Amino acid sequence: MLHQRTIKNPFKLTGKGLHTGLDIELCFVPAPENHGIIIKRVDLPGQPEMQAVAEFVTQTTRGTVLKKEGDVQVSTIEHAMSALYAFGIDNCLLEVNAPEFPILDGSAKYFVEEIEKAGIEEQNEEKDVFVIRKKMEFALPETGAKITILPDDTFSIDVHIGYNSRILNNQFAILDDLSDFAKNIAHCRTFVFVREIEPLLKMNLIKGGDWENAVVIYDELMSQENLDHLADLMHQPHRSAETLGYLNKKLFFDNEPARHKLLDVIGDLSLCGKQIQGKVIAHCPGHEVNTGMAKLLRKEIRKNTIQPPVYDENKRPVMDINAIRNHLPHRWPFLLVDKIIEKRRKSIVGIKNVTANESFFVGHFPEEPVMPGVLLIEAMAQTGGLLVLSQIEDAKSYSTYFLKIDNVKFRHKVVPGDTLIFHLEMLDEIRRGCAPMKGHVFVGQQLVAEAEFLAQIVKNK
Repeated sequence: MLHQRTIKNPFKLTGKGLHTGLDIELCFVPAPENHGIIIKRVDLPGQPEMQAVAEFVTQTTRGTVLKKEGDVQVSTIEHAMSALYAFGIDNCLLEVNAPEFPILDGSAKYFVEEIEKAGIEEQNEEKDVFVIRKKMEFALPETGAKITILPDDTFSIDVHIGYNSRILNNQFAILDDLSDFAKNIAHCRTFVFVREIEPLLKMNLIKGGDWENAVVIYDELMSQENLDHLADLMHQPHRSAETLGYLNKKLFFDNEPARHKLLDVIGDLSLCGKQIQGKVIAHCPGHEVNTGMAKLLRKEIRKNTIQPPVYDENKRPVMDINAIRNHLPHRWPFLLVDKIIEKRRKSIVGIKNVTANESFFVGHFPEEPVMPGVLLIEAMAQTGGLLVLSQIEDAKSYSTYFLKIDNVKFRHKVVPGDTLIFHLEMLDEIRRGCAPMKGHVFVGQQLVAEAEFLAQIVKNK
């Protein structure tokens, strides 16, 4: 069972902005459950807030830019977002006094160090993970950039980059476990080619760039005069123009550029608003393709407000039929749950295998057997009853009864041979013996029915 997380204590980082050159202060503040990652511009009137999600991405040139309305804009967020995602932080308020985050050393190193110092607090609400069920792909054919996400049991990422450069050609980087992020990815710095510097300056970017907050790659010989001119534009010391290579300190890893691209991919994909379960394969990634995939993920998340639970028939159930009988008074032919495969504090997943021998098929209908919709609702209620009764001592002494049923929708018929997957979640805490719930019924990946209902827990006479 995974729970939402926030930081235990607030912390602050200061530094200059990569593109604006401004002195910036960025504060990380703990946030309550279901808050999400929200950015607050404390330097603007009214201190407007903006959720860190892909819908607000407006620019991707040398960084990810979010913009809500008017002047509510913030850029270069990807390194901070990557660190928060790597630590599983779901809820945090980021207060910044400028239109971008500080670049620091061009990596996520200082974000990671401060999160580790601040500590992580596990919250009561369950974490909502987006499970990749089918291959997803987003590509930019004109650049060759492509991101593919495949179903997998965990989150992992492979990144492949390639440049027409004598210094930086083809590289790849792999992260199989987010627990390795701090050691192997976080301190990998952004990079820039010397030949890109002047065009970027003409675009009014990298005003705060220098030889220390990026890996600077010198891969095409130029005159000493021209290189000195670029150094002067950046207010940096002169370097020899005779030797190709890296103008600043040694690389931390031979594939540090690929590792930094992996860091960026994580930060940009986090804008889907949820942790992802799946394998990410990124070919020649950049902020445009990264955030394009994040937007595609957001669309899928909106289409699937509740994902079909994963059913592994080989996995031992949480409750078998005997345990169910100990909690529910129902018996044949009205016991409509075969087993429980998952049970959390506020949700439960049950299974029923529908066979041609069900008694109701005798009359509904002999020539075209269809499971009655009212029994789908009853089966949902029984599954929800198992959730609430399992939290009560001496469950045999209590039963659950309908008080209200709302918003019932039947989307597809259920027939013999179907395996029903019930997902029930509490809409609120149990008060005065009443439990509000929402239920969904799936056959495979297909939603077949849903309903909201209020159940009352009553002690048996």
